[in-house]
Amino acid sequence: MRLEKAAALVVCMATALASPGITRASQNKPIWTLQSVLRQLDAQAREFRSLSANVERTKVTVVVNDHSTESGTILVRADKMLLELQEPDARTVLRNGDNLYIYTPGLKRLEEYNLGKNRSLVDQFLLLGFGTGGKELEKGYLISLLREEKLDDKKTIELELTPKSQALRNQIAKIEIWLDETTWLPVQQQFVEAGSGDYSIVRYSKVVRNPGIPDSDFKPRWPKGTVKVRPQG
Repeated sequence: MRLEKAAALVVCMATALASPGITRASQNKPIWTLQSVLRQLDAQAREFRSLSANVERTKVTVVVNDHSTESGTILVRADKMLLELQEPDARTVLRNGDNLYIYTPGLKRLEEYNLGKNRSLVDQFLLLGFGTGGKELEKGYLISLLREEKLDDKKTIELELTPKSQALRNQIAKIEIWLDETTWLPVQQQFVEAGSGDYSIVRYSKVVRNPGIPDSDFKPRWPKGTVKVRPQG
């Protein structure tokens, strides 16, 4: 799969322990710096094993002010991810190691991709914020600390990420991510597409950190009669 194809695929589909380095204006109110946030993410990454959550994704097409929303559930464990969208159009996205599957039950169609050398590229989007350490983020992005704000009654830190790779910036202009200060997992992500300015907002609720998720949940299972295709990039 070509780099551009991998990035475009992700666009279509498509993370609290006290840590040193936090200065305090008072006993109860921390004042975050970018470096203290990145150190916190490094500490949290060492403790992260898995996640389950409800997910809602809204795609905004700017030129016609169109909003389309889909919802479902997500499971993440190591290099495995299962995204099951139920509304309005059912779809399953399964990532298991180097293999990525997109199943559309209404069409009985299964797209199969081998990520190969683009595995780390896809992970930058699919697994963004789910146990991603600060040092790991710095490898792929220019990072700005935007603000601390309330979102869904949660106190969050908002970061802006600009891909360092020009090939990625041709697809994704920037990403904003809101991290819950109690769990250091995403409450919301926003992906802004290059050129058009269209964007997707992904919101997470009922987030459970480190649930027990068996391997069987990530085993590919497709109904009889499913048509399998391997799109060429």
